[in-house]
Amino acid sequence: MTVDIIVMLIIVLLVVAAIMYIRGEKKRGVTCIGCPHAAECAKKKQGGCGTDTK
Repeated sequence: MTVDIIVMLIIVLLVVAAIMYIRGEKKRGVTCIGCPHAAECAKKKQGGCGTDTK
């Protein structure tokens, strides 16, 4: 029973940390959070991500 509580607390902690990270990145103006080139993306000012292929 205590193991279940510990596992659930760890999962909740990870979810909260992920949400805080995403909010922080959005406040910095990063549009494509998972993109390694998000800071220098040419389409950043257009509101899109430059990794799409056509």
